[in-house]
Amino acid sequence: MLNALTVEVEEYFHPSEVQASVDQSRWTSLPSRVDNQILSILDLLEAKNTKATFFVLGWLAEHRPDTIRKIERAGHEIGCHSHDHRLVYSMTPGEFRRDTRRAVAAIEDACGITPRAYRAPSYSVTQKSLWALDILVEEGFTHDSSIYPIAHDRYGIPGSNRHGYVIDTPSGPLQEIPIATVKLCNGSVAPIGGGGYLRLLPYRYTSAGLRRVNHEEKQPACIYFHPWEIDPGQPRLASGLIARARTYTGLKGMYRKLGRLLNEFRFSTLTAVYGGVNRAGAAADSLRAAGPALLTERSLMR
Repeated sequence: MLNALTVEVEEYFHPSEVQASVDQSRWTSLPSRVDNQILSILDLLEAKNTKATFFVLGWLAEHRPDTIRKIERAGHEIGCHSHDHRLVYSMTPGEFRRDTRRAVAAIEDACGITPRAYRAPSYSVTQKSLWALDILVEEGFTHDSSIYPIAHDRYGIPGSNRHGYVIDTPSGPLQEIPIATVKLCNGSVAPIGGGGYLRLLPYRYTSAGLRRVNHEEKQPACIYFHPWEIDPGQPRLASGLIARARTYTGLKGMYRKLGRLLNEFRFSTLTAVYGGVNRAGAAADSLRAAGPALLTERSLMR
């Protein structure tokens, strides 16, 4: 089974937990660490003969264009991760459109690629920001990976589809690729898609979950991580016990875990795994967590 590997390209001062302590006005005064992080990731992927989708922050494309060009020249897919790493539901539709357009322009200027896959910061397309999907279609995006089908204090639409599906927005179809989860015996859904869950929990938690999705459900899984998650030497800027635990626990072992993951499972880009849409006979159902019938969904993987 071929799974999707995704990287959210941002600096160590961009995560939502850190932004509570570091105002955006300080970003340019902080030392960059992303170049060496990306080089390590590219070396690892080359050694494992693996391609990935890199969701690039527009701000980073403006300030570190050479790094983005290295990713593109290595043959990886380029996606969009917003411009300023603002949560979607904290913006108006007009602000979201402007942020997205600015990010796309910055990425185009950096590497000559127009991104067609989008991932919101902190998976912040929730019940109260589903309007963003219609704007993404209007702006030319074909894939989104922003809806997490779990319950979380910052993100998630519990009960939404756990596997790839098509969302019919008023402006047209959009392929939605959720981060990997497993359904437990009691009916609850648990995240297994990498990031903090890979850092914080034993490796066997993620590997067992991926095997269950691949072998029992016969579905691909979408995994993510951030460059700063492989850098134990980064400054500790997050404040508060929960924020620091979420951000910095497990940094020392993350690179090793990623290497093991790439040894045990097959990965490629988002569109290589989910690029095909089977529209024949696919019935349109109301998006279960959307409330009013603003959107409908159709399964990608049958």
